[in-house]
Amino acid sequence: MRFSAFGDTGLQISSISFGASSLGGVFHTVDEAEAIATVHAALEAGINYFDVAPAYGGTRSEIVLGKALKGINRSRYLLSTKVGKYTDPAGYGTDTLDYSRLRIRNSIDESSARLGTDYFDIIHIHDIEYQQRQHTAVALTEGYAAVQELKREGRVGAVSFGIYPMDLWWHIFGSLSVDAGLIHNHYCLNDTRLLELLPIAQKRNIFVINASPLASGLLTDRGPADWHPATTEERAVFQKAAKFCAAQGVPISQLALQFSCQHLEIPTTMFSTANRKSLMQVLEWHDQKFDPALVAEVRSILAPVSNRDWY
Repeated sequence: MRFSAFGDTGLQISSISFGASSLGGVFHTVDEAEAIATVHAALEAGINYFDVAPAYGGTRSEIVLGKALKGINRSRYLLSTKVGKYTDPAGYGTDTLDYSRLRIRNSIDESSARLGTDYFDIIHIHDIEYQQRQHTAVALTEGYAAVQELKREGRVGAVSFGIYPMDLWWHIFGSLSVDAGLIHNHYCLNDTRLLELLPIAQKRNIFVINASPLASGLLTDRGPADWHPATTEERAVFQKAAKFCAAQGVPISQLALQFSCQHLEIPTTMFSTANRKSLMQVLEWHDQKFDPALVAEVRSILAPVSNRDWY
């Protein structure tokens, strides 16, 4: 496990970080005891950064992560959650977006109670592009100002966004004073546009968190969930790449994880799981070097869907 300096804080973040969405059953039903044991195993393996959100599982992910971290010395881990996007626990998939100052302050209080902490190392303003960007302007003004206010009060260590569109990343990195950016689906086998942002991130001392190394399930043998907007034709391209990898004796998810987390200028790559077996597999893959020739072949297969946007 390598570690990278988190800005000027003196803190170090592990090269693999833990996204806690899986803990809330976002992808499938999980066993809570196993989920908690997985968090403990991640800590023992040297992973020291955990990210969650109230939207994941309708607060369930925060509740389970809070149970897992209870009694763990706070100095052993860095913790982030998100604000602005909320999901009804009774009906996952029904999102409410609210980036008002009052809702953000209440959200931090609620997350603090669920996670058992009064301090977050990072707060990400969440999914501001959703619902046809009708909330984006408020998120970039009132929402951003509210999180900066929390930082000044000492409740938040770093201000960040957690979003997808590249045009918004260029705006945020170029115009706002942010400490970090959680950038998903933009440094994986089929999309490397995160690299375009690295020079400005390095110049402005913005810590880059690379998320979704498996491209939201596209870079797996089973393929993405039904909700993913990729077309049948686009999915077929990914399945062709997966079959090619299998024929070489390397699962495409292994190659994707290795490619995504081994770029030395990207300080941390985030994955999500709720079971120890998957965690151990990720850690094993993380320590193995990938075959550059195989990566080149797979990226050639994926060329028709390279750097494509999915909303």
